[in-house]
Amino acid sequence: MASKACILLPFFILLLVSSAHSSKKKQYKPCKHLVLYFHDIIYNGSNKENATSAIVAAPQGANLTILAGQFHFGNIAVFDDPITLDNNLHSKPVGRAQGMYIYDTKNTYTAWLGFSFVFNSSDYQGSINFIGADPMMNKTRDISVVGGTGDFFMHRGVATLMTDSFEGEVYFRLRVDINFYECW
Repeated sequence: MASKACILLPFFILLLVSSAHSSKKKQYKPCKHLVLYFHDIIYNGSNKENATSAIVAAPQGANLTILAGQFHFGNIAVFDDPITLDNNLHSKPVGRAQGMYIYDTKNTYTAWLGFSFVFNSSDYQGSINFIGADPMMNKTRDISVVGGTGDFFMHRGVATLMTDSFEGEVYFRLRVDINFYECW
C-alpha cells in the first residue's frame, strides 16, 4: 500500500501545481485600438434622401417602413451607414458600415449583427468584419471582430458597442470601441 502512495504522490503534486498555475488568467493587451462611430438612419417611408438603412423583411402582414411591435421581432434591416471619427453625423466619413441586423427576441430589444466597416480614406484602407448578438438594453455590448483586409488584414478582437444617441425609431448612433488582439 505504501508503494502505491509513493507512486501517486508525485502525480497529486503535479496536479496541484498545474491547477494552481492554470487558475492565473493571462491578461492580454490589444495590439491595436480604434474608436469609431456609425450613424444609422432607417427608412420610414418619407426620408429616402437621408436613409442609410431599410427594413427588408418583416413578420407577415407588417409594414416595411415601420418597425414591428413586440420588440421589432422578425424585422431584418440592411444598412450602408457612414463611419466617422467623432460623434457628429456631418463629420467627414472615413468609411461605411455595411451589413444587416436581425431583431431576434420576443421579450426584449436585441438583435443579431453581421457587418463590415469598409474603409477608403487617407486614414484607413481595407475592412473590419464583425458578428454577434447585440442585447441593446445593456449599456455596453461586446461583439466579435472576426477578420479584416488591408490595414486590418487577418485582425481579430472584440468591439464594445455603446448606443451614443437614439432618436425614436429613425436614427441611432453607435460608439464602436475596437480592441484587436491579433494583428498581422
